[in-house]
Amino acid sequence: MTGAFVFIVGRRLDVLENAAEALGSNARGLQADVTKPEELDRLFETVQKEKGRLDVLVANAGVGEFASLGQITEEHYDYIFDINVKGTLFTVQKALPLMTNGGSIILTGSTVGSMGTPAMSIYSASKAAVRNLVRSWAHDLWGTGIRVNVMSPGPTKTDKLMELLPSEALGEMKRTVPLERLGDAKETAGAVAFLASEGSTFMTGSEMFVDGGYAQV
Repeated sequence: MTGAFVFIVGRRLDVLENAAEALGSNARGLQADVTKPEELDRLFETVQKEKGRLDVLVANAGVGEFASLGQITEEHYDYIFDINVKGTLFTVQKALPLMTNGGSIILTGSTVGSMGTPAMSIYSASKAAVRNLVRSWAHDLWGTGIRVNVMSPGPTKTDKLMELLPSEALGEMKRTVPLERLGDAKETAGAVAFLASEGSTFMTGSEMFVDGGYAQV
């Protein structure tokens, strides 16, 4: 993907601007909330006006919160499903007219979509939904030449994970991973780059785990 122009999208303008600056002249940050259809419309109108098409779409927006059965609220459910499922669905659907033959759509799943996880049933269910969207959309996109796959990370060292879990819990999590460590964001990025590349042109409807064996053994 050398030489690609990248639009990065998020809600926090300052973070977007810093990221775009770090990436250089072939990147631009666009502010949008994926739960708001009118903002997605504005986003893709900008992409169409400036570049005319999309070759790769990565739908990565996602959130998670802890809530055990008996403590789950309607607000908790709506917050997670609005971003993880509704946001993903309409991001892809509104981007689709800009995608061309040979395009690649990549969703972000999670190992918890395949596993039972204490106090994370709603997040887990949202990621199971994302996995099935990919299976179903592979049928819907039949004959278009557009591929759709999901990259599912396991325990990965991110700022959000560091905030959510105390050090003891992180240590215990590492012990449940066959490779005995947390993943690095560069490793998940590498998997996304592969799904965007010509190396994966015979893949659609697939789930690629980047989890150190966490959900595999």
